[in-house]
Amino acid sequence: MRYFLEISFKGTNYHGWQEQPNAITVQSVIEKALTLILRYPTKIMGAGRTDAGVHAKQMFAHFDSEKVIDENVITQKLNAFLPKDIAIRKIVKVHDDAHARFDALARSYEYHISLQKDPFATETAWFMHKKLDVIMMNKAAKALLFYDDFQSFSKTHTDVKTFICRVDNAEWIRAGETLVFYITADRFLRNMVRAIVGTLIDIGLHKKSLDDFVKIIEAKNRQKAGFSVPAQGLYLTEIVYPKEIFI
Repeated sequence: MRYFLEISFKGTNYHGWQEQPNAITVQSVIEKALTLILRYPTKIMGAGRTDAGVHAKQMFAHFDSEKVIDENVITQKLNAFLPKDIAIRKIVKVHDDAHARFDALARSYEYHISLQKDPFATETAWFMHKKLDVIMMNKAAKALLFYDDFQSFSKTHTDVKTFICRVDNAEWIRAGETLVFYITADRFLRNMVRAIVGTLIDIGLHKKSLDDFVKIIEAKNRQKAGFSVPAQGLYLTEIVYPKEIFI
């Protein structure tokens, strides 16, 4: 039987999602818990990889069980066993060929910038004390919707076969003393959101123009884009799947 886990986690204490030798990751902690509860070795496949320090309000992973399980009971047992910064929101049965990574139709991220020093947000937002031109940043962000090759915002020397992505939404919204960047796409490249945000901040600081931003996208060269913002402000917030995969 195949099941989807819906997960949320605070990534501060982890070396990202994906299992690594000699490092604590979200995947490895959940796999250990599942193995103990189900009483046989259980591996999970995540919807994607998040870097060290990145958070997830909604993440999915799938696993295979040798027998039918009680989803509610296993959810409760996992939450009792897992550390306080990882939560299983629910477990749902899916068709045997459903895949947490390859069946995803869209993913959404947020990047949080704290506009005033906040001791309670040091691990969940990036403090930026300089004044930003949010209007210009939003104008530049809209340009992302008219392009599909984002090599300029991809981490170099990765094993991806294509840099093509479809961006459906990209905008900045201020709520009090927090500035949030929202972006939705069918897929994301390694480091893509953090590089886009860093480049848009250069626009907001008037270090780069709107024309510069377009030229950066068209250059397909990571060295032309801006810096990557720190990981602690980044959240994976939603993953959309076709309804047909669920039972």
